[in-house]
Parts: sequence; C-alpha cells; structure tokens
Amino acid sequence: LFLRRGYGLGAMALVGGSFDFPTITASWPQGEFGGMGLEGAVRLGFKKELEAVPDGEARDALYEKLVAEMYEKGRATEAAAYLEIDMVIDPAESRQVILRGIQKR
Repeated sequence: LFLRRGYGLGAMALVGGSFDFPTITASWPQGEFGGMGLEGAVRLGFKKELEAVPDGEARDALYEKLVAEMYEKGRATEAAAYLEIDMVIDPAESRQVILRGIQKR
C-alpha cells in the first residue's frame, strides 16, 4: 500500500521485487510514482533541452513546465490506468484492502 511516493528501487522493494506478481498493489490518491524523484528525472532526462535554453528565466520556466508534466504522469490514478498498480483507494478503505490481500495469500 503506497501512502505517498513510490520511486525506483524503493518502490520495487515495497512490492516484493515485482509490480507484476504482488497480491495487491494499492495507493492512496496522493500517491506519486516514477523511476526516480521527478525533479531529478527532469534534470537528468531533459539536461540537453534545458542547457539549450540560454535565458535563465526561460530555462527555469521550461524546467517547471516539465516537472509539472512529470507530476501529472506520475499520479496514482495514472499508474493505475497503466496497470502499474491495481487500485487507488480512499485512505479509509486501507484496512479492508490490507485484509483482502492477506486473505488472498
């Protein structure tokens, strides 16, 4: 059960090494997912594009735009839509979901 963030190897460790074979993978609505922290992913993944912008303010604006796009793509509902997690649940449902997962084993 992801309460906030699931990035990289930490997310894999939480699901027992595989998003494909856990019993149930769920997240609260505010969950975020990605291969690494989203700001760092933008800095590394878009390094050439950011360096190509000579003006500091324009570069900062591009960076903020790219980070916002990554946050949108990394939302729990997006992860559920792409079958990376099974469900996005209301936090009040956590106990029932955990019990359901234990009973499936």
